[in-house]
Amino acid sequence: MQFAIMGSGAVGGYFGGRLAAAGADVTFIARGPHLDAMRAHGLQLESPDGDALIHSVTATDDPVGVGVVDTVLVAVKTWQLSEAIEQMRPLVGESTAVLPLLNGVEASDQLAESLGKGRVLNGLCRVISHIREPGVITHVGAVPTIVFGERDSRPSSRVHAIAESLRGAGIVVDLPDDVDAAVWTKLLFVVSLGGIGAVTRAPMGVVRSMPETRNLLEKSMQEIRGVAAGRGVNLPADIVTTALSFIGGLPPEGLTSLQRDIADGRRSELEALTGVVVRLGREAGVETPINDFVYGSLLPQEREAQAKD
Repeated sequence: MQFAIMGSGAVGGYFGGRLAAAGADVTFIARGPHLDAMRAHGLQLESPDGDALIHSVTATDDPVGVGVVDTVLVAVKTWQLSEAIEQMRPLVGESTAVLPLLNGVEASDQLAESLGKGRVLNGLCRVISHIREPGVITHVGAVPTIVFGERDSRPSSRVHAIAESLRGAGIVVDLPDDVDAAVWTKLLFVVSLGGIGAVTRAPMGVVRSMPETRNLLEKSMQEIRGVAAGRGVNLPADIVTTALSFIGGLPPEGLTSLQRDIADGRRSELEALTGVVVRLGREAGVETPINDFVYGSLLPQEREAQAKD
């Protein structure tokens, strides 16, 4: 099976690297110093699950030269998706499966509208990682997992074939009965922890342990569960308790990607995370006061970063 990794940073670089290390046919779509480093020195993964160095890496910034592949893993930032869709068109043929691993809950719809519903899956990933330096991906927390399925959650041969390839590379795979609920479950986790962490500028250990910030986390999660219900997505009754328990097992010094981007003054995924909760909440008639506050607090800096981008 031929894989193309559209967006080879902290997420795409990690999962693509595991596939390549296991001998899969992988092409990394990247750019800038990260691309240069992979071409010159290969791709290095640092992880508690075991380090890996892929000496011979196929990497390019030009998908036209790659041609049609079997599976495209899309791992760009949410605000880069429109541009990425145009770039990836040469990779996508009639039987190509496009699997989004982005944050948020709208990427699959956006891909399907542009590339065709029959080509696009729905999914998410769980991994806490970052580019330590060009050509080096460091995994610092969470069991690296890919959760995905057909957009209507029906079983399919292509989903099982992709799952087999991923598992062969040592990647944990989950094929849920309800992929929409799985995507919203991640949204609940990422938006609450990332948003409260970004506003407080505190790491996970502080946010989850202080009664005041833990209360904000819980209320944010409850709001997101309410928005999901308003959209017809039923999350488990104990989802908030489960999410808080999961956060309790993360490295105390950990930061989310939203926190890192905002702290560094870079453009972030605020609109696709907290912004989506606020927007969809209004459409569904569900109040989201905690997320409204987080969004309003972070928006001025986000607009400034967008203007510089």
